[in-house]
Amino acid sequence: MAESFSEIGKIEAIEQLYRLSAYSPVNGLSYTSAKGGKVTTAARMYLEGIDFNLVYFPLKHLGYKCVVGVVGELYAARARPKLLNVVLGISAKLDFPQIKELWMGVTVAAKEHGFEAVNLDLQPSNNGLFLSMSATGETSLLTEKRRMAAKSMDLICVSGSLGAAYLGMQVLERGAKQFQSDGQQPDMGQYKMLVGSYLRPELESGVVEHLEDAEIYPSYGYFVTRGLSDALKRLTRDSGLGAKVYADKIPFEGNSFALGKELDMDPLSAAMNGGDDNRLLFTIPILHLEKFRREFQTFDVIGHLAQAEVGAVLVTPEGLEFPVKAQGWPEKDA
Repeated sequence: MAESFSEIGKIEAIEQLYRLSAYSPVNGLSYTSAKGGKVTTAARMYLEGIDFNLVYFPLKHLGYKCVVGVVGELYAARARPKLLNVVLGISAKLDFPQIKELWMGVTVAAKEHGFEAVNLDLQPSNNGLFLSMSATGETSLLTEKRRMAAKSMDLICVSGSLGAAYLGMQVLERGAKQFQSDGQQPDMGQYKMLVGSYLRPELESGVVEHLEDAEIYPSYGYFVTRGLSDALKRLTRDSGLGAKVYADKIPFEGNSFALGKELDMDPLSAAMNGGDDNRLLFTIPILHLEKFRREFQTFDVIGHLAQAEVGAVLVTPEGLEFPVKAQGWPEKDA
């Protein structure tokens, strides 16, 4: 009987496909440049109806967000953005002024994050709008040389609130259903920050330079877009170490718990598995704790690496430890 994707999960499916080829899985595509630095590429496809809903997603915000979605992968690899390649698949329902709005968002984000060149291609699409983004960046030789091996008790740090984007999306989905049923435009002012976290995520453009100036060299970096659980699973897999994250240290947007109660949804679950947060996660040597807190005040320390046998665990305020489960991972690893 043929296996389904729901049975094996995304991660195992990818590994099985690799085993059919002459290649091995990699954590981001990269190679060493002539100057000794590392060149990294990041790519992502955004599909209408799966990654975004044009009923409530402003096209300018969409273009901006899609650039953030790939530049964050470069920052996680401590790479400065260089080149951006954009392919827009355009359906017949969109006219040229709308595509200009979309492109405006792309170029605003590209300029903000320092891309030196942007390439654009347009393609027809029979199945709604899609955006294909591919970014290239370079990590300096100094950063590559000074990156230290990860150790137990290295700090796990994230660049802002988690779960906010998923909760914001739920507000927008609820509003869209309300509008369809009664024609009334819902008031979302109370949850403006949560909605903004989903529609137009912010990411510090100078984070790579800031790390180098502060002489802080993370052992690992990840871009959190599929929930904190997924990032932790990747961290423990890649480092060969365990990880402990403390529930009462995870940062939340101010209205998260009020909205969670309203939607009958746990903000902690949204943070762990909701996805779309567009946050950076770094592991930092514990000796750099005070310097990191002083230099990177938008980051929160939420846990630390541990011995391998610990695995990835979430620690409650009462001290109970629960194994982290992540969507897309096989049950034995999830």
